Amino acid sequence: MTVRAPITIANSGAVWRPGTAVESKAYGRALLALAEADPRIVCLGADLTGPTETDLFRDTLPDRFFNIGIAEANLMCVASGMARSGDIPVVNTFGVFATRRSFDQVVLQIAYPRANVKLVGFMPGLTSPGGPTHQATDDVALMRSLPGMVVVEPACGMHVAPLLAQLIAHDGPAYMRIKRGDLPKLFTPDSLPPLGKAQVVRPGRDGWIIASGVMVTLALEALDALAEQGIEAGLVNVTSIKPLDTALIASLAAEGKPLLVAENHSIIGGLGSAVAELIAESGLSLRFARLGIDDVFAEGAGAPYLFRTYGLSPAAIAQRFAGLAGRS
Repeated sequence: MTVRAPITIANSGAVWRPGTAVESKAYGRALLALAEADPRIVCLGADLTGPTETDLFRDTLPDRFFNIGIAEANLMCVASGMARSGDIPVVNTFGVFATRRSFDQVVLQIAYPRANVKLVGFMPGLTSPGGPTHQATDDVALMRSLPGMVVVEPACGMHVAPLLAQLIAHDGPAYMRIKRGDLPKLFTPDSLPPLGKAQVVRPGRDGWIIASGVMVTLALEALDALAEQGIEAGLVNVTSIKPLDTALIASLAAEGKPLLVAENHSIIGGLGSAVAELIAESGLSLRFARLGIDDVFAEGAGAPYLFRTYGLSPAAIAQRFAGLAGRS
């Protein structure tokens, strides 16, 4: 009998190929730097200080660090009250706790009054080894449904600091989902577009892959596999999921070439759904598909295993796009 080794957050592993350059603690360092320049910024957590990289903030600015404990619903209410007092609360916990567990409080205490609260949810989708209790596979669907809520996801460690600065400058509620731990170094900081705009990473002759978060790195790997088949696909990095860059995506769809959306999220309600809604309402006709987590709950395991098993790997992206292009 084969016994699977115990899975922990620490050994769940990266999902990209070995040798990929990475940035460590990009979020923790960015938050601290912004707070040192702006005394309105306060840091809130729910007993996950180390895993959310906020130990840097706690150790440097202890008077502006608040650990509310494992009480996420109360955490959202405290953040709302602090925002009404003139602070800019940045709430840090795992994505599933920032959204699904405390959704009613997020709706009524943060989104409804347009409180200037920034929510940061770590371990999105299948980057968490913890199974359905800890895998935020529906957080984008929940948060983009809220009026006035900005929803973003960085693909690159170098984009974290400028993206967080954009959220702090934005007057209103925002949610950032971000992979815990190392993030790949793909782009320069100044290549991050403003909120509501997407980044064309590579043009393509045979169609487009639209991706967010860690799926951008995997899509870049998929482009190499597609090139070996003579398929030249373009790639768009969508950091701003809401507001979405509707003008760019509509222009790409209007080309009439195959378009695949790849996301580390359920195919229901996420980036793929947002793009599908745009295409349908634009009256455009093209070969389109969503690649993400199907209508299932995943299991607890390491991220590389989960991404392979649930069809999020570079090979799966390449195979799906080749099929759309009629080259499978």
